[in-house]
This record gives sequence, C-alpha cells and structure tokens, in this order.
Amino acid sequence: MKHLKLFESFKDIKSICKKYGIENYTINPDGSVDVDGDVDLSSMELTKLPLKFGRVSGSFGCEDNILITLEGSPREVSGNFYCSDNNLTTLKGCPEEISGGFYCSFNKLTTLEGSPERVGGIFDCSFNQLTTLEGGPREVGGSFNCGNNQLTTLEGSPSYIGRDFSCQHNQLTTLEGGPREVGFSFFCQHNQLTTLKGSPEIVGGDFYCRYNQLTTLEGAPREVRFEFSFRDNPVYQIYELFKKRKVFMDSLDWDYIRGNKIVKSRFEEACAEAGIEVPESIEGYEYI
Repeated sequence: MKHLKLFESFKDIKSICKKYGIENYTINPDGSVDVDGDVDLSSMELTKLPLKFGRVSGSFGCEDNILITLEGSPREVSGNFYCSDNNLTTLKGCPEEISGGFYCSFNKLTTLEGSPERVGGIFDCSFNQLTTLEGGPREVGGSFNCGNNQLTTLEGSPSYIGRDFSCQHNQLTTLEGGPREVGFSFFCQHNQLTTLKGSPEIVGGDFYCRYNQLTTLEGAPREVRFEFSFRDNPVYQIYELFKKRKVFMDSLDWDYIRGNKIVKSRFEEACAEAGIEVPESIEGYEYI
C-alpha cells in the first residue's frame, strides 16, 4: 500500500466513496479513483476534494462549496466540469482534458492559468476578478463567456470559438486581441469601447456593442448574419438621422467622422445625398 499517499488503505477510499455516493469506481495503484459515470460533490461545504480522481466518464460537479483549490480533480472528464461558486483564486489542478463544458464562474480568479488547452463545450469564467485572459484555453468548441470581470484587454482569448463570445461588463477600450473566428454571436456591450477595431470580420449570428462610447463604427465586422445592435452609443444618433442601416453605412463613405469630431463639409454632402437636413448639433460630437 506504499503508493497510497492520501489514504492509509483501499478501505479508507471505499468508505469515502460510500459517504459521498460515488459508485462504479476503480481504485488505481496510486490511490486515484476512476469513475464510470457522474460525480456530484456540489453543495457539501467542502474546503477540498475528498479524493484524488483519475478519469471520470461522465460529468464532475464540485460547485457551490468553499473550495480554495482544485487539487484532486480528475485528469480527464468526458462530460462537463463544474467548479463555480467557490473561493478559487487559481485553476491549477483542474482536469487536463474536458470533452464537455468547463464552468468556473463566481469565484475569485484573477488569472486563467492552469486551464485545459482545449474545451469541447462551453467555457464560462464570468463573474470573477480577471484582468487578463492569458493562460486560458486556446480552443473552445462551444461558447466562451468572460463577462463581468475586470478585463482591460482581450489578449489571450481563444483563437477559435465554436459558438458565442461574451465579454460584456468589463473595462475594455478595444477589441484588439480578441478571437478571429466566432461561430455565432459576439457580445461586447457595457464596456468603454471607442472603436470596434479587432472585431471578427464575419459574425455568424448577432453582434451587440451597446452601452459603449463609440463615435464611429470603424473596424466593425464586414458581415453580421443577424442583428447588429449599437444603440446607446454616440454614433447611434447619426444613424437615426439616416433612418435605414444601408443608407447610414453608405453615408460613411464620405469619411466625415474623426473620433468625436465631424467634418461638417463632408457630412453636409452625405446628408444631401441621403436627402436629409443637417442638424445644428449632435450630442457627443463637435463640428469642424
């Protein structure tokens, strides 16, 4: 029994498995436990995991505890991995391979160091204290949600995201460093964006950039399949003058926007072409 570092005997491990309702398990020579099926250790007031796990063929849940470490987590999970609603400050010790989703929201994470390189499903790290995405997964097959953090940059984002990308409610001033390929929708509302440079060229679903400080749509995706929503930005006031999105987008060819300034002579020509009157002033802009 010299290989068993955490427990004195197989009997101890069997007793712990029984206590936590873990069935269909195999004890490995190193004392780790493989489980054929799901493991649910949620809402048990755990400060640490009670066993060292190896491979779990189903999902693994340890959310809603008071964990400060993921030491003992399975090396491989075929389903989802849930560790949300704990006191985690690091993901070190989490599984190396996850076929399903990875949920670590509502913790105290400041970094994603220790994350698996690839996650087959959703990766949700929202509602933490992240200031960077460095160290996170490089590829996410489902959606990636890093909303409600303290991000000032998207550097370190996965290069490929199969579904939605959500970075709303952060402190971003630019989208530079974000994913180049997003399978469906892109959500970046409630930030401090002044430009859309860094956006993906093609968005297969919706593109939401409401509640920012955009005075221009420069850098916006070349193609958005469904809704492109940029209400609650200064630039939306100009859009409302032209009534229709295509007319507005065509008007931008006159290149009249310079940050928060408008070249009045060019703007007058754009308005004349669209058959609308030039307003005396536009809130958030200055005529030059």
